[in-house]
Amino acid sequence: MHRTTFYILVIVALAISACSSLPSGGQQTSPTNPEPTQSPLIKVRLPVGYVPNIQFAPLYVAMDKGYFESYGIDLELDYSLETDALTLVGAGELQFAVVSGEQVLLGRAQGLPVVYVMAWYEDYPVVVAAMAEQGIHTPEDLAGKRIGLPGLFGANYIGLRALLSAAGLQESDVTLDSIGFNQVEALVAGQEQAIVGYASNEPVQLRAQGYDIDTILVADYVQLASNGLITNEKTLAENPGLVEGMVKALSLGISDAIENPNAAYTSSLKYIEGLAQADTSVQKEILVTSIEFWTMDPVGFSDPAAWKNMQDLLLEMDLLEEPLDLDKTFTNDYIEE
Repeated sequence: MHRTTFYILVIVALAISACSSLPSGGQQTSPTNPEPTQSPLIKVRLPVGYVPNIQFAPLYVAMDKGYFESYGIDLELDYSLETDALTLVGAGELQFAVVSGEQVLLGRAQGLPVVYVMAWYEDYPVVVAAMAEQGIHTPEDLAGKRIGLPGLFGANYIGLRALLSAAGLQESDVTLDSIGFNQVEALVAGQEQAIVGYASNEPVQLRAQGYDIDTILVADYVQLASNGLITNEKTLAENPGLVEGMVKALSLGISDAIENPNAAYTSSLKYIEGLAQADTSVQKEILVTSIEFWTMDPVGFSDPAAWKNMQDLLLEMDLLEEPLDLDKTFTNDYIEE
């Protein structure tokens, strides 16, 4: 489905759901809702690597509806940006984390036994944004430009390098500024000619403020392994039921958020401090854009070609010295067809 058509359909769904009432009890029902577990709950702390945000709506939906508890899980979200989630999962100090695909490959190259068990985003959500007057429409237009991004790490950096590679450019052909998560402010102030961020975040904020911008989406040029749920080999071997429960609960949260965005927004209000005071139209626009990246069939499926492309990019960047065994890097064993 074309992105614009999908976008319109979700907006319509938001409008319809806002005018309709929920089933008795105030919650949306689902035929796939699991029965509550009778066993003691297992405490799981899940690092997500960002501040509380509407982009995590599927987690809030799954928590609000008791999906994690139904699978015996007491979930706590960890927003500590300084937490090295990948290392902690690899060391067995945490069972799970939400990370981007390149982190898994880089971690395994360092001997960390981490495994990607579920895709949250089908497409790589990183985008380059620039004011329209800059005339930046394609990766080739980035040559010679000053570009702001959180830092030379993570999905933003990898996504930018993928675009440069698509244009036959090197990092030395642009000027990169590490500016933290202040991309919107930096672009508005004229500090940067372009910024790197998530398609569902910075571009939405800029357009809501009335700025005319152009964007270059990484996924339009290359399919890369994106954000998803990881665990470690020990947890997979010793407690596959816990892994299955995490995957199923998050999958239900994603499916429900896609089916009823307005209800997902309502659930998120309970977990995001200050969301009720934020600009509702902007926040729902972020949710709508995020849903486009979550939509896949089946939910959670990890595309082997995206992993091959990611590995090739990391090899090109000299971040990997040699190819890895991708069959050990990710699995679709817990994804329901």
